[in-house]
Amino acid sequence: MTAQPESNTTSTQALREKIVEAIKTCYDPEIPINIWELGLIYDIAIGDANDVTITMTLTTPHCPAAETLPVDVETKVSSVEGVASAKIDLTWEPAWTPQMMSEAARLELNL
Repeated sequence: MTAQPESNTTSTQALREKIVEAIKTCYDPEIPINIWELGLIYDIAIGDANDVTITMTLTTPHCPAAETLPVDVETKVSSVEGVASAKIDLTWEPAWTPQMMSEAARLELNL
């Protein structure tokens, strides 16, 4: 019996999970919670050639990490096995609010 090739949907989902794990290693320097749980990642788009575009925001346009956090995300996502390239689209719409945080993050911050 020969193994069936992994479907594109399954491989894309597996890659997305690895990307999320990489994103979870990125932290806003002022809040001790990773940016995934903070709700700063709005979208992860994976193209046919495994080119990845991350749409994200920051807690505020004046965030002190505005210069470094998107670069950190791009670097970590680029290093994920299977990712051909990574690009960050920084957006301010919709504006981030604490309601975008996961329940676990809100509990950790006592919100």
